[in-house]
Amino acid sequence: MNEPTDDGLAKTEPRPAEDIARTFGDITELLDKHALIEHVVHQQAMPKHELVEALVHRQSLADLKNRLQAKLEDLHPADVARILEALPPPRRLLVWDLVKAERDGEILLEVSDSVRETLIASMDTRELVAAAEQLDADELADLAPDLPRDVIQDVLESLDAQDRARLQSALSYPEESVGAAMDFEIVSVRPDISIETALRYLRRLGELPDHTDQLFVVDRDDYLLGGLPLNRMLVRDPDTNVGDIMEKEITRFKPTDEAADAASAFERYDFISAPVVDGFNRLVGRLTVDSMVDVIREESDSQMLGLAGLRDEEDLFSSVWKSAQNRWLWLAINLVTALIASRVIGVFEGSIEKLAALAALMPIVAGIGGNSGNQTTTLIVRGLALGHINLANAKKLLVKELAVSLLNGLFWGSILGVIAYLLYHSIPLGLVMTSAMTLNLLVAALMGTLLPLTMHRLGRDPAVGSSVLLTATTDSMGFFIFLGLATLFLI
Repeated sequence: MNEPTDDGLAKTEPRPAEDIARTFGDITELLDKHALIEHVVHQQAMPKHELVEALVHRQSLADLKNRLQAKLEDLHPADVARILEALPPPRRLLVWDLVKAERDGEILLEVSDSVRETLIASMDTRELVAAAEQLDADELADLAPDLPRDVIQDVLESLDAQDRARLQSALSYPEESVGAAMDFEIVSVRPDISIETALRYLRRLGELPDHTDQLFVVDRDDYLLGGLPLNRMLVRDPDTNVGDIMEKEITRFKPTDEAADAASAFERYDFISAPVVDGFNRLVGRLTVDSMVDVIREESDSQMLGLAGLRDEEDLFSSVWKSAQNRWLWLAINLVTALIASRVIGVFEGSIEKLAALAALMPIVAGIGGNSGNQTTTLIVRGLALGHINLANAKKLLVKELAVSLLNGLFWGSILGVIAYLLYHSIPLGLVMTSAMTLNLLVAALMGTLLPLTMHRLGRDPAVGSSVLLTATTDSMGFFIFLGLATLFLI
């Protein structure tokens, strides 16, 4: 059930995935009916056709608006964003126009970057300023990179001095830094007050910022001294001073730290909030678990896209031209590597002509090598993302992966060798098959480990293109090893 908030708006709660799917189905049905009515009226031959069509359009649109708003107004902004992302652009923009204006800013924060671009492009300056003014300074900082400069200027002029300074501060940091992700809603107390005094202060605030699990203890100059967990505060004697029970050694971050590193710390230590301090240890903001979850999700999405050779996040319903461009780079690289693999095969055309079985068996060696290498690459990329891999253990990890591949190569290569013998009644062919499989799996393990490690050492995302480059290597080397051994021992 929705509860009214202090500003009169309904507070929406997250819904189960089944409810969202059901709502999406209802919205799709309403849009289908609206489109059907528009089509039928357009096809009818009647007097004053244009006037009738305009009246029916207006009435149908008004009815659609009422029904859609009834469906959307109870949804959390993240759920509305999910529905918008699942709609093709024409329908997405139609639904977007019908969303209540006071929720535009919250929904823009929740949709993916690619979808946000299309929604912002459909809004005029007045609508964008109104949407931005609904947001806090830290939320504005997330949205600002996608807004036109004139909108940012209008929003800055509408803010009070404190929020303007906060927004300008957040915008001064790189997009992937802690400073860009930090929240300015801080509750701090002095160490020389009693718990009872601190509790009275909290009661006067009325409510605490979201994800508040501790108060930050500062001196008169805002230098961070420690943290006071709320659970500890509630069970201690009210006359006890804050400084006597605060935690002095707490994890703190600087605005210039990498947000991904901070997110890893949140995941590792189960933080709910953590302070952000400047170079002089003055408290300037805080990080919260919700923003760190967003960072983790974005990192995961980036790795998933990178492994497939996609450069950017892609709207499922973006134009054919834009989607094609997003995939060109690594397709071009794949084309070059495929040509190299084809030339490797071309070198051994004579061998293939003499023993046709080679043409049937060589894709197996290359395919299994690519699969094995992708498994290794995935483990290495994950290990790098979690900070588990460093110079001290990289060599041991490489040796371990080579050992695993040697074992798998001997086991599965032997099975394929037996199958090759049963099919072609040739023991030498079976032995070549086993040897080629083992060697190619060793190559796959070597490249699956070294490729992401090298890219990471060079400061590049280890996930981007690793899978494409690895598959190209295992294909070429698989063909070369198998056909080379066959040429030496069978032809």
